[in-house]
Amino acid sequence: MTCAKETFQEVQTRRRSDVKVLVDILVVGLKGAKKTEIVYKANLNFKIAKKYLDFLAAKGLLTEDSFRGAKKIYQTTEKGKMFIKRYGETVELIS
Repeated sequence: MTCAKETFQEVQTRRRSDVKVLVDILVVGLKGAKKTEIVYKANLNFKIAKKYLDFLAAKGLLTEDSFRGAKKIYQTTEKGKMFIKRYGETVELIS
């Protein structure tokens, strides 16, 4: 249970929201990244990362480009960049 006096940062440090996980993945994907890099840098496991990656790709926030056969490179789209920007603005407003 949260206390009314807690700051947003205190709540955020306890557990990441789904939206924060999405943003973390999109930030890693800004320069293009393989799934392994996303898993490690966004602090996820492979099974959960797949669900988020599929969701982001379906929403047009991330692209999947084939790389040397079966390897995929995930790249944040312009729509994904706008999502990151708006998330940051929202956090700033409530902090």
